[in-house]
Amino acid sequence: MGKVLVLAEKPSVGRELARVLGCSNAKEGHIVGPKYIVTWSLGHLVTLADPEYYGDQYKKWSLDTLPMMPKKMDLVVIKETGKQFNVVRNLMKNPEITELIIATDAGREGELVARWIIQKAGFHKPIKRLWISSQTDKSIRDGFDHLKPAAEYDNLYHSAQSRAEADWLVGLNVTRALTCKYNAQLSAGRVQTPTLAMIVKREEEIKRFIPKDYFCIHSDLNGFKAQWSDKKSGQTRISEEDKAKSLVGKLSGKDGIITDIKKDAKREAPPLLYDLTELQRDANISFGFSAKQTLNLMQRLYEEHKVLTYPRTDSRYITSDIVPTLKDRLRAVSSGEFNAAASAIIKSGIKTSKRIVDDTKVTDHHAIIPTEEYVRFMDLSSDERKIYDLVVKRFLAVFSPDSEYMQTTVKIEIENEIFTAKGKIIQQIGWKSIYGASHGDLDESSDDLEVKSQSLPELKQGQKLRVLAIKLTTGKTKPPARYTEATLLSAMEHHNLGTPATRADIIEKMFTANSCERRGKDIFPMSKGVQLINLVPEELKSPELTEKWEKRLTSISKGQEKSAPFISEMKEFASLIVSRVIASEGNYRHDNMTRTRCPLCDKFLLEVNGKKGKMLVCQDRECGYKQSLSYVSNARCPQCHKKLNVIGEGDKRIYSCPCGFREKFDRFNQQLAENRNKMGKRELQEYMKKQEKSQPQESAFALAWAKLQEEKKH
Repeated sequence: MGKVLVLAEKPSVGRELARVLGCSNAKEGHIVGPKYIVTWSLGHLVTLADPEYYGDQYKKWSLDTLPMMPKKMDLVVIKETGKQFNVVRNLMKNPEITELIIATDAGREGELVARWIIQKAGFHKPIKRLWISSQTDKSIRDGFDHLKPAAEYDNLYHSAQSRAEADWLVGLNVTRALTCKYNAQLSAGRVQTPTLAMIVKREEEIKRFIPKDYFCIHSDLNGFKAQWSDKKSGQTRISEEDKAKSLVGKLSGKDGIITDIKKDAKREAPPLLYDLTELQRDANISFGFSAKQTLNLMQRLYEEHKVLTYPRTDSRYITSDIVPTLKDRLRAVSSGEFNAAASAIIKSGIKTSKRIVDDTKVTDHHAIIPTEEYVRFMDLSSDERKIYDLVVKRFLAVFSPDSEYMQTTVKIEIENEIFTAKGKIIQQIGWKSIYGASHGDLDESSDDLEVKSQSLPELKQGQKLRVLAIKLTTGKTKPPARYTEATLLSAMEHHNLGTPATRADIIEKMFTANSCERRGKDIFPMSKGVQLINLVPEELKSPELTEKWEKRLTSISKGQEKSAPFISEMKEFASLIVSRVIASEGNYRHDNMTRTRCPLCDKFLLEVNGKKGKMLVCQDRECGYKQSLSYVSNARCPQCHKKLNVIGEGDKRIYSCPCGFREKFDRFNQQLAENRNKMGKRELQEYMKKQEKSQPQESAFALAWAKLQEEKKH
């Protein structure tokens, strides 16, 4: 009797699948059971070949060899993970294997991971697809009971393949063209460049902005406040100071009369469930998390803790087949602070609507919601708990009643000028009780906040009011706000730049390429990014063009369009952009040039932020000289517990921390090793485990250092 090969995307997921499927015989790179053999990739094991693969002429970066247009894009095994590929390929060629089940992440990129491995290994036996939205045991078993033919996902694979080839054709050609033309390490891409262009454009708008003074007039009445507005335009701001002061003089000491009272019953429905982009936005606003950080936390909550569903989704609805599981999901979250809300929803009966359940608005995956798995809060890190809480609160909110309030608007006339007072009386807090009553009021304009949030006394039309004071307030018009990751994600979503699965990586790539940087929550373009956008052709900066391409990739995934015409268009576009770069007369200036000369070619070195820290690199790409300046180590500062920087090279290396701590590299390591031995293995492991689980407050390194200092005193 043959066996079924199961291909997962990660070892951790593979081990969980193996456990559920009854596989217990662990071998190198796979686990064997009576019926199944579970193996895994390590992300991508196979990728599109680099340009050098297609000919020696591409080994040297030169404008003469551009554009690079392979007739057929070939696949190659990634060298670093070649050992695991050999394991998977040998299993696929094993005559004992009768069929394969693709169990990589259920999305476009996961499909590509598996299909490229299958293609490169030459597997031709029957293939099925496991498509699940949570990693609980129940979900896994249900998924294996309802496997789909892999052919149903062929179009998704064609879309993923088309995206990868388009990024190769545009990204590698344009990056080589820019780098060779301007002798600088400049990278550009199909989605990355229009995203960067939005950041640069916003910075230009801020620099061009000229602030102007404006004035507002408030009346302090007996127990409440009202704001002046122009009778014709309704504007509350006055641009001329003389006019504002004249009005204050005219109105001071005068009484008012109520000309109109309007009461409106308002209902505010709960927000929709989370998709990944909305969750990343809220996590950035609430906790300052980057998009990448939120995705990583979600991935752990999905894969390891199994308490949340698949993260890489663009839907904010659930499908009708999920409805029977809602009670179990509510029970799973009904502990701690969520117990009262979850129990109340179960007790009153779970009410669904088109705002929650809509099969037509779910493509690959439904919204992010809790699973039926009970959470163990002690197993979650503080950051994981924050993301979990966001999702659970949103899940509870959608099944809670609307928030209801009475909005009262009062018109007051003072010397023929109109003032408006607004007040709100909460009649049913509804879903806002889960967040706090003020949730949802954040979009009120700053001029109106003082007025709208007040309580109003009993008032009657025609009632005369004594005006206690007329106040003039001044302000300045503000420039457009810089992008934060939250607002950048919104803009990318609006222009359909990338997908929920790729946006975080696109943003991170701009930071690592030194095109822009974070300062607090704001994103600032760096000189390199500004110059890059000024040098790339207009077509590559267009969000509209990239949006059109993303829609075509979606059409390919739905079988509405073939991939060949799209790839043909990408080749034409790449050729056009390369020709524009070659013909350009622009210049690039290195703002990061040091006064240190390259020991190989004597040109000045550039200071750059590498993956592992700061480096000096030669400005001449062909020279290729590199020298490490500093990197972030895993050792923790004994004073503030942050990771220590290692500065210098060889015997001159030192540990350094922004808090002021400095120590020679070898001496610190020696003292640390001595104290590790004194502490004992178990004690050290306990502290190391605690350090990994949460933001370190008592790291093992700090403990060792503290003990050392204590011993020195005695």
